[in-house]
Amino acid sequence: MKILGIESSCDETAAAVVEDGRKVLSNIIATSLEEHKLYGGVVPEIASRRHAEAISGVVKEALEQADCTMDDIDAIAVTYAPGLIGALLVGVNFAKGLALATDTPLVPVHHIRGHIASNYISSDLEPPFLCLIVSGGHSHIVAVHSYTEFEIIGRTRDDAAGEALDKAGRTMGLEYPGGVSIDKLSPQGNEDAYKFPKPKVSASPYDFSFSGLKTAVINTVHNAQQKGETICTADLAASFQKSVVECLITNLEKAAIDKGFNKIVIAGGVSANSKLRARAKSLCKKRGWDLYIPELKYCGDNAAMIASQGYYEFLSGTAADESLNAYATMPIDKNYKTI
Repeated sequence: MKILGIESSCDETAAAVVEDGRKVLSNIIATSLEEHKLYGGVVPEIASRRHAEAISGVVKEALEQADCTMDDIDAIAVTYAPGLIGALLVGVNFAKGLALATDTPLVPVHHIRGHIASNYISSDLEPPFLCLIVSGGHSHIVAVHSYTEFEIIGRTRDDAAGEALDKAGRTMGLEYPGGVSIDKLSPQGNEDAYKFPKPKVSASPYDFSFSGLKTAVINTVHNAQQKGETICTADLAASFQKSVVECLITNLEKAAIDKGFNKIVIAGGVSANSKLRARAKSLCKKRGWDLYIPELKYCGDNAAMIASQGYYEFLSGTAADESLNAYATMPIDKNYKTI
């Protein structure tokens, strides 16, 4: 079964063809990242315009690279939530038009479920397992009971880890995206040079809070500037990254122990972070747990992960008609057919 995946939730316009949820036949990505670097972050209006310009060509290239025509495609999977609403609408409306014109089933896919599925195309992973999803907009600990059954164990109560890294990087004067720049710079610094608070959320031992950490690094930079002091940016980057990763790993370990999981999965854009990958490997080696992390090329937003998850959603009976809409927010545990 071949699924055409379409992804446009942020600044990547992507299309892919995946066979039986695991075999990637094509994975095409057009990004407007360089343009957004001029503004220090993603500009939603620019992202939407670039999606509209690129999507037709990206889908055509994905089909050609997979040596397919629409006659070979069994279903079209498209990201419908969550994300930038204007960006999502481009992908959703293109997918609806293509599905209608070719009489192909349309499968709505939750973006974060797609990130989890990036591990299916990188390994032989099967549910159940515990997954830490970390990206610019999301930080969740999710129990994945089946390919389409999800239970939220923990979540951020304010900023996402990726957002905190990006904003901290911008405060340090690093190139956008700040999280990537921090990761590249950190090996040159002393991660114990600066001490940051260890935020705890009283409501749940598995929830995260990164706004205080972000504020702490911003205050550190501003205080130094006001006093005319010089900051070693590499030390600050390494120390901040260590604090963020330790928050993630601490809660992940507690959730896995308390909930009885020995199969651990990392997903989302921040799963490419070298410090997080190293700490996750160290934790799982110590505990004797199995660890799954996506290949680096599937960590960021892509359509192969959407096609992979779309395959399992399609098998479960999930489908949409021309009334499908896009949503800026949507809980991962909410199935489309129950909305």
